[in-house]
Amino acid sequence: MCLALRPACPEDEAFLLRVYGSTRAEELSLLDWTEAQKQAFVAAQYAAQASSYRSNYPGAEFLVIVADGEAAGRLYLHRRPAELRIMDLALLPPYRGHGLGTRLLRQVLAEGRTRGVPVTIHVERFNPALRLYQRLDFRVVDDKGVYYRLQWEPEPATDA
Repeated sequence: MCLALRPACPEDEAFLLRVYGSTRAEELSLLDWTEAQKQAFVAAQYAAQASSYRSNYPGAEFLVIVADGEAAGRLYLHRRPAELRIMDLALLPPYRGHGLGTRLLRQVLAEGRTRGVPVTIHVERFNPALRLYQRLDFRVVDDKGVYYRLQWEPEPATDA
């Protein structure tokens, strides 16, 4: 599967909302809400998250993941001088479980290795993707209750 990234643009808002909603579908399925109530909740939460990301991560890169020419998910990155922060990585359900997340993360880790900086992400403690991060050598460096802050460290340079 061909995998690419492109900058998100205003025309992507409906798609990005759908990606966000897909990450909340399982928990919302447990609620006795109408579909309209669920959609309103997801829209409000998406708007709050987008506002928070823009205010807390100035200069962040908001990317659409494209798989075989189709929009498949989102990757949000914040490049700091001493850290590469993955703000968000999410794929639509049909694209999950096919190795795309691993491929994307390996690209991000390669950038961290090249820059010599750690890669960090906050992950909910019950998120199934936690296993993926652990397989790629991310370690829990902070327990925030609902979230873990995970960190991957590049190998130290060796003296020749």
